[in-house]
Amino acid sequence: MFDLKRQGELREAIESLYFGYRAFTMRADRILDRHGLGRVHHRVLYFVGRHPDISVHALLALLKVSKQALNAPLRRLLAMNLVGSEADPSDRRVKLLRLTQTGARLEAQLTGTQMDHLARVFARTGPAAEGAWKAVMAGLANDDEMAG
Repeated sequence: MFDLKRQGELREAIESLYFGYRAFTMRADRILDRHGLGRVHHRVLYFVGRHPDISVHALLALLKVSKQALNAPLRRLLAMNLVGSEADPSDRRVKLLRLTQTGARLEAQLTGTQMDHLARVFARTGPAAEGAWKAVMAGLANDDEMAG
Protein backbone atom coordinates (compact mmCIF):
# COMPACT_ATOMS: atom_id res chain seq x y z
CA MET A 1 0.00 0.00 0.00
CA PHE A 2 1.16 3.53 -0.72
CA ASP A 3 1.73 6.31 1.80
CA LEU A 4 -1.49 8.36 1.92
CA LYS A 5 0.58 11.51 2.40
CA ARG A 6 1.93 10.97 -1.13
CA GLN A 7 -1.49 10.61 -2.76
CA GLY A 8 -1.30 14.02 -4.47
CA GLU A 9 2.17 13.35 -5.87
CA LEU A 10 1.16 9.89 -7.08
CA ARG A 11 -1.97 11.24 -8.76
CA GLU A 12 0.20 13.86 -10.45
CA ALA A 13 2.47 11.08 -11.72
CA ILE A 14 -0.54 9.15 -13.04
CA GLU A 15 -1.75 12.24 -14.87
CA SER A 16 1.72 12.90 -16.29
CA LEU A 17 1.88 9.33 -17.57
CA TYR A 18 -1.61 9.56 -19.10
CA PHE A 19 -1.07 12.93 -20.79
CA GLY A 20 2.47 12.05 -21.85
CA TYR A 21 1.30 8.82 -23.48
CA ARG A 22 -1.54 10.65 -25.21
CA ALA A 23 0.91 13.16 -26.69
CA PHE A 24 3.39 10.39 -27.55
CA THR A 25 0.79 8.43 -29.55
CA MET A 26 -1.13 11.34 -31.11
CA ARG A 27 0.75 11.67 -34.42
CA ALA A 28 1.02 7.93 -34.94
CA ASP A 29 -2.69 7.54 -34.13
CA ARG A 30 -3.57 9.97 -36.92
CA ILE A 31 -1.51 7.99 -39.42
CA LEU A 32 -3.01 4.72 -38.21
CA ASP A 33 -6.51 6.15 -38.51
CA ARG A 34 -5.92 7.03 -42.17
CA HIS A 35 -5.17 3.33 -42.75
CA GLY A 36 -8.12 2.11 -40.68
CA LEU A 37 -5.74 0.76 -38.04
CA GLY A 38 -5.24 1.27 -34.31
CA ARG A 39 -2.54 1.13 -31.67
CA VAL A 40 -2.64 -2.65 -31.41
CA HIS A 41 -1.72 -2.83 -35.11
CA HIS A 42 1.18 -0.44 -34.52
CA ARG A 43 2.39 -2.58 -31.61
CA VAL A 44 2.36 -5.67 -33.83
CA LEU A 45 4.10 -3.86 -36.69
CA TYR A 46 6.72 -2.48 -34.32
CA PHE A 47 7.64 -5.77 -32.69
CA VAL A 48 7.51 -7.82 -35.89
CA GLY A 49 9.82 -5.18 -37.40
CA ARG A 50 12.18 -5.38 -34.42
CA HIS A 51 12.16 -9.21 -34.50
CA PRO A 52 11.98 -10.37 -38.13
CA ASP A 53 10.91 -14.01 -38.49
CA ILE A 54 9.36 -14.03 -35.03
CA SER A 55 6.95 -16.90 -34.47
CA VAL A 56 3.36 -16.16 -33.58
CA HIS A 57 3.95 -17.92 -30.25
CA ALA A 58 6.99 -15.75 -29.48
CA LEU A 59 5.05 -12.60 -30.43
CA LEU A 60 2.23 -13.62 -28.06
CA ALA A 61 4.77 -14.09 -25.26
CA LEU A 62 6.51 -10.78 -26.00
CA LEU A 63 3.27 -8.79 -26.06
CA LYS A 64 1.80 -10.79 -23.16
CA VAL A 65 -1.55 -11.14 -24.90
CA SER A 66 -3.83 -14.07 -25.66
CA LYS A 67 -4.23 -15.70 -29.05
CA GLN A 68 -7.70 -14.20 -29.22
CA ALA A 69 -6.36 -10.68 -28.63
CA LEU A 70 -3.76 -11.02 -31.39
CA ASN A 71 -5.82 -12.96 -33.92
CA ALA A 72 -7.95 -10.21 -35.49
CA PRO A 73 -5.25 -7.49 -35.64
CA LEU A 74 -2.71 -9.91 -37.10
CA ARG A 75 -5.21 -11.22 -39.66
CA ARG A 76 -5.90 -7.63 -40.70
CA LEU A 77 -2.20 -6.83 -41.13
CA LEU A 78 -1.72 -10.01 -43.16
CA ALA A 79 -4.75 -9.19 -45.35
CA MET A 80 -3.42 -5.65 -45.92
CA ASN A 81 -0.06 -7.12 -46.95
CA LEU A 82 1.75 -5.25 -44.18
CA VAL A 83 2.94 -8.45 -42.51
CA GLY A 84 3.94 -11.67 -44.25
CA SER A 85 3.84 -15.17 -42.85
CA GLU A 86 5.94 -18.18 -43.81
CA ALA A 87 6.20 -21.66 -42.41
CA ASP A 88 9.36 -22.28 -40.40
CA PRO A 89 11.59 -24.56 -42.51
CA SER A 90 12.48 -26.62 -39.44
CA ASP A 91 8.85 -27.02 -38.28
CA ARG A 92 6.19 -26.33 -40.89
CA ARG A 93 3.53 -25.95 -38.15
CA VAL A 94 5.25 -22.78 -36.89
CA LYS A 95 4.42 -19.52 -38.68
CA LEU A 96 7.17 -16.90 -38.89
CA LEU A 97 6.19 -13.27 -39.25
CA ARG A 98 8.05 -10.53 -41.09
CA LEU A 99 7.13 -7.06 -42.29
CA THR A 100 6.54 -6.63 -46.01
CA GLN A 101 8.15 -3.65 -47.74
CA THR A 102 4.88 -1.74 -47.37
CA GLY A 103 4.63 -2.76 -43.72
CA ALA A 104 8.22 -1.70 -43.08
CA ARG A 105 7.55 1.74 -44.60
CA LEU A 106 4.43 2.23 -42.50
CA GLU A 107 6.16 1.03 -39.32
CA ALA A 108 9.09 3.38 -39.98
CA GLN A 109 6.70 6.30 -40.46
CA LEU A 110 4.72 5.50 -37.30
CA THR A 111 7.71 4.82 -35.08
CA GLY A 112 9.62 7.70 -36.65
CA THR A 113 7.07 10.16 -35.29
CA GLN A 114 7.60 8.72 -31.82
CA MET A 115 11.38 8.66 -32.07
CA ASP A 116 11.34 12.31 -33.19
CA HIS A 117 9.15 13.17 -30.21
CA LEU A 118 11.40 11.37 -27.72
CA ALA A 119 14.55 12.83 -29.28
CA ARG A 120 13.19 16.39 -28.90
CA VAL A 121 12.14 15.84 -25.30
CA PHE A 122 15.39 14.09 -24.34
CA ALA A 123 17.40 16.89 -25.97
CA ARG A 124 15.50 19.47 -23.87
CA THR A 125 15.60 17.58 -20.57
CA GLY A 126 19.13 16.16 -20.79
CA PRO A 127 20.82 12.80 -20.25
CA ALA A 128 20.10 12.57 -16.51
CA ALA A 129 16.36 13.00 -17.09
CA GLU A 130 16.48 10.50 -19.95
CA GLY A 131 18.21 7.95 -17.74
CA ALA A 132 15.75 8.52 -14.90
CA TRP A 133 12.78 8.20 -17.27
CA LYS A 134 14.14 4.92 -18.67
CA ALA A 135 14.64 3.61 -15.12
CA VAL A 136 11.05 4.50 -14.18
CA MET A 137 9.65 2.90 -17.34
CA ALA A 138 11.71 -0.27 -16.75
CA GLY A 139 10.51 -0.32 -13.15
CA LEU A 140 6.89 -0.08 -14.28
CA ALA A 141 7.36 -2.77 -16.93
CA ASN A 142 9.14 -5.18 -14.61
CA ASP A 143 7.17 -4.71 -11.38
CA ASP A 144 6.64 -8.33 -10.31
CA GLU A 145 4.14 -7.30 -7.63
CA MET A 146 1.76 -5.98 -10.28
CA ALA A 147 2.16 -8.96 -12.65
CA GLY A 148 0.27 -11.35 -10.35
